[in-house]
Amino acid sequence: MPTITLPDGNNIDFPKKVTGLEVAEKISKSLAKQAMIISVNGELKDLDFVIEKNCSVKIFTSKNAEGLETIRHDTAHILAMAVQELFPGTQVTIGPVIENGFYYDFARKEPFTEDDLKSIEVKMREIVDRNVKTRREVWNRDKAIKHFREKGETYKAELIESIPPGEEVSIYFHGEWHDLCRGPHLSSTGKIGKYFKLTKVSGAYWRGDSNNEMLQRIYGTSWASQKDLDDYLTRLEEAEKRDHRKLGKEMDLFHFREESPGSVFWHEKGWALFQKLINYMRMKQDIAGYKEINTPEILDRSLWEKSGHWEKFGANMYTSTTPDEKIFAIKPMNCPGCVEVFNQGLKSYKDLPLKMSEFGKVHRYEPSGALHGLLRVRAFTQDDAHIFCTEDQITKECLTVTNLILEIYKDLGFENVILKYSDRPELRVGDDSVWDKAEAALLEAVKASKLEYTINKGEGAFYGPKIEFVLRDAIGRDWQCGTLQVDFNLPGRLGASYVDKDGVKKIPVMLHRALFGSLERFIGILIENYAGKFPFWISPLQTVVIPISDEFDDYAIKVSEKIKNAGISSIVDLKKHNLNYKIRDHSLAKIPLLLICGKKEVDSNSVTIRRLDSNKQENMELNTFLKTFSALNKASSN
Repeated sequence: MPTITLPDGNNIDFPKKVTGLEVAEKISKSLAKQAMIISVNGELKDLDFVIEKNCSVKIFTSKNAEGLETIRHDTAHILAMAVQELFPGTQVTIGPVIENGFYYDFARKEPFTEDDLKSIEVKMREIVDRNVKTRREVWNRDKAIKHFREKGETYKAELIESIPPGEEVSIYFHGEWHDLCRGPHLSSTGKIGKYFKLTKVSGAYWRGDSNNEMLQRIYGTSWASQKDLDDYLTRLEEAEKRDHRKLGKEMDLFHFREESPGSVFWHEKGWALFQKLINYMRMKQDIAGYKEINTPEILDRSLWEKSGHWEKFGANMYTSTTPDEKIFAIKPMNCPGCVEVFNQGLKSYKDLPLKMSEFGKVHRYEPSGALHGLLRVRAFTQDDAHIFCTEDQITKECLTVTNLILEIYKDLGFENVILKYSDRPELRVGDDSVWDKAEAALLEAVKASKLEYTINKGEGAFYGPKIEFVLRDAIGRDWQCGTLQVDFNLPGRLGASYVDKDGVKKIPVMLHRALFGSLERFIGILIENYAGKFPFWISPLQTVVIPISDEFDDYAIKVSEKIKNAGISSIVDLKKHNLNYKIRDHSLAKIPLLLICGKKEVDSNSVTIRRLDSNKQENMELNTFLKTFSALNKASSN
């Protein structure tokens, strides 16, 4: 006679064993109708899971993240089922849920086409209409291997072979079609709904290994309602318009080449934007008491071994062996170099907190398939800072950093910020007692910020817990940018110390902090957030002066020089094109202000302003223009 404890603390007694669906029915018929899956003592289960003992139960609907994830998981299975019905002989491999959707990898010689995707969608809807029941079976491992090999599903058999002997082999059936899966799943195909869309096909290596066979990956998205699906597809369409790679080309900001994959070739305007962000950050950090340093890009292997990075990141580091057989590594991060600077000279408790900032270029190997414009690169610049402090100063300094980050994000147009708190991972350095102190101090700072936060169990850095700052952009996408990490380990490993009030040497706490994270990635986010139409103060090129004919070239040049002397970036367009062509060209490049010069402007010492995305024009006396727009630059950098 199990007693079921609900999330609100109420108990329900049952005279005999009971399924999850029966629990939902006991609560209400409407809940039973909406129920997708349940959790039993925190473990997700199918609705037909039989409960025999006292436990806590939570019921999930499509309104819950767990319910929506299950819809997507089931839709992935229906995709695989539809593919095998339409294209016999195709092997299914793996099909996980991902953010906003799912994918499934298939082994098939012929490539899937856009028309194939349409046909598959039609078949998927037919399968939903069949509303076939879902059931779970547990098989003997050897039986499962033999079964799938006889079916010609060699990839599936290989997956089962990798399951340790004695571990449960779970098979889910949708009607007669079945697949290896842990679950949970919905009770029938009809429960999925028809709010899904297949989005694209790409290549993918079996098990992510480039030495293995190339498979075909079909991506899709699935939602709880037609409105949710339509909204997502609209966001997807908008995201394509905002793609920083496309806009970067149109705006002449940067490019990439195969000769240096994952490294950015910055053009004049892109580099100007890069430097504007650095200068802005440098000004903010100077006010906040940071001391800027710079450390070598290449360091001996021994330092990385001492720090623990060699063990953790060695496989992703670029190394070089010198003629005298010493091994050096291009730094994947700035932290050890900063500790070496701290170690120069005796430090006192009076020197703490000591804040050191660095715009350091780092290199990390990423598989070529993972590279994605500015958002995923191999060479990037981190706006790092490291704060050396005492244990008593941790919470205050973490709050100060948090406030600085939020202030900077607001200046750049991001006011919707969420915190993610991550505690100790399985692979880590340091004693648990040290981790206890670090986690408690950082969590205290998170709570004191009064911001919304989530907890990511086990996702901390290998040397300490961390906070991730997540920005929500103009079209509702979330971007993880800044980080703040408490480190009780690295300073001790690298011999850092200070003299305390009692004259005894102690090891400082080290706070790792990045506001942008990566300058390259943040610029990509900025481009997509603003669709290339930056606020005036960070626009890499703010004005273009356009004379309407050769007769007014001299005046246009004079105007541009005065504009530049006022701290506003400017060029003169003297190309032999007509006015409309020039306007179209510079509008495509997202120049905020086009300044037209003709006889009227010469006679009145003025400019005619044409703003981006506006057909209206306004005439303004030149000195008034200089005063007005130079003030915009100053206001945004104070």
